Amino acid sequence: MRSYPDSIAATVEHELVIKKSRFITHAIPVRSVPEADAAIAHIRTRYWDARHNCTAMITGVLGDQARSSDDGEPSGTAGMPMLEVLRRRELTDLVVIVTRYFGGIKLGAGGLVRAYSSAVSEALDLAAIIHRRELVAVTVEVPYADAGRYENVLRDWSGRHDAVMDETRYAASAVLGMRVSPDALDRFDADLAAASGGLVAAHRGEVSIIDVPVG
Repeated sequence: MRSYPDSIAATVEHELVIKKSRFITHAIPVRSVPEADAAIAHIRTRYWDARHNCTAMITGVLGDQARSSDDGEPSGTAGMPMLEVLRRRELTDLVVIVTRYFGGIKLGAGGLVRAYSSAVSEALDLAAIIHRRELVAVTVEVPYADAGRYENVLRDWSGRHDAVMDETRYAASAVLGMRVSPDALDRFDADLAAASGGLVAAHRGEVSIIDVPVG
């Protein structure tokens, strides 16, 4: 089964002070380069009086689009170190902006690299991580009277096999939904047959990349 980079669930803001310089980091989940550009523009407008608003972004399900900017800092001391933090943590679909208010004490090239790297790392330590997983949609159709029992069966199974429950739909009968790892489908079919005495079978649907919160 293919693995995908993780992402973050929500925006994180964090401030780090080093030798009187303030480094204010925003880590923002995005789905595209234009969305990342809009987030950068918003932060630059909000912190218009800062000396630097350095950026790094990675987008795409596979993390195949990356970009960074030193925004006036010495070349290679801000954007690339920030981007390397994202790559080391195997993250995608987010942009990080580190706003620097200069405190009057120069940090030197090495000091800047450490400062911008630390600013991003500390912000990401606060983020809620979401996993990206390839899962198959399965549905189980049962009579209304049996919906509660089978919901409990599916919920228990999903908790033990790292699956994700979908909402139940009600039409002529109850249609229970779940997302299951491709390598667990045969096990699910067997367990469902055992739980129903062979009376109920699952229908397999599309394969999707699903965001799954950690924990």
